[in-house]
Amino acid sequence: MNTISISRRQFARLLGAGAAVAAVRPALSLAVTPPTTPVTPPAAGATVVRLSSNENPYGPSTKALKSMTDAFGIACRYPDAQAEALVEALAKLNGVSGDQILLGDGSSEILKLCAVTFTGAMTNEKPAGRGNLVAADPTFEAILAYAKVRGAETVKVPLNASFGHDLAKMGAAAKEGLVYICNPNNPTASITPKNELRDFIEKTPRETMILVDEAYFHYADSADYESVIPLIKDHPNLLVARTFSKIFGMAGLRCGYCVAQKETIERMRPHQMWDSVNVMALVAAKSNLEDPDQLANGRRWNSEARSFVIGELDKMGHKQIPSQANFIMFDLKRPVVPVIKALKERNVQVGRLFPALPNHMRLTIGKKAEMEAFLAAFRQVMA
Repeated sequence: MNTISISRRQFARLLGAGAAVAAVRPALSLAVTPPTTPVTPPAAGATVVRLSSNENPYGPSTKALKSMTDAFGIACRYPDAQAEALVEALAKLNGVSGDQILLGDGSSEILKLCAVTFTGAMTNEKPAGRGNLVAADPTFEAILAYAKVRGAETVKVPLNASFGHDLAKMGAAAKEGLVYICNPNNPTASITPKNELRDFIEKTPRETMILVDEAYFHYADSADYESVIPLIKDHPNLLVARTFSKIFGMAGLRCGYCVAQKETIERMRPHQMWDSVNVMALVAAKSNLEDPDQLANGRRWNSEARSFVIGELDKMGHKQIPSQANFIMFDLKRPVVPVIKALKERNVQVGRLFPALPNHMRLTIGKKAEMEAFLAAFRQVMA
């Protein structure tokens, strides 16, 4: 028994950044202030300020961290029971049945499964329901890469003037296959209005599948935004992807899920590897769902840090695309690549180039101290 206890303590230390967050994080409640980890001003050898991947710097709930240490003793077992428990919790949360939920190794696996299942080369012998992939430009690129491997034609449709999806053009470009809609969109942090999206879903032929990626759903607070999960009951061609990587702080643990009608899920399931989500991710995800402060504090801390950095960028004359996520995209008024490189030399990492918007920078919202470090480096680079 003593050996097991020591191993658990050792495992907790191996949780790395997540455990560190738990150590400095105050008791969770709506009254607490966000934990701040001092960030060394950018200099040679300084700690890297990572604002490049839309991660949640506060990490999982303390309850989730405890669940992982408590589950160390069952790491030798396959995750069947833990997967069933999470599916049950997600089904209840989303008002669907368990057979309408498919877990994935992050929502990235869900995107890959959709590409494999619903896209492919257009031939006379193609399986029913296969076709091209239509996506926005710019958007999260992973699913385009997955579809290309399938031999599918990929069509990029530029965002409209308000940085929403141009749904009319996307629908016109679809050849059965799959239409991918990231809402809020990555990298622009913009939304496609709920009425436009609802109308598009209603009018799209059932031969064309629609995947709405709601990775950043929990950060969106616009009255013009809503989840489309309630529409699934009437639309067998609609799928929604969600992730625990963002507001739940589990990017390194990898857990996501898909909501769709049972028959749609069953089309995807044969393409999935068995037990693709590990025990630690499963128990952490379930505990995260059970801690309401994880959502409330995550939204508030993100909003406060985002407002701070936007205010400073406004003073410098840099206009942002209105953000409904845990990142922003703003106009540099010059090519972004040299600025990305110069910031990296100052130990500040920001988002990569998105060719459709070559003068815009994507910036993850971290802790206030991290945003202050970014601003100090950014002012030097732009001087």
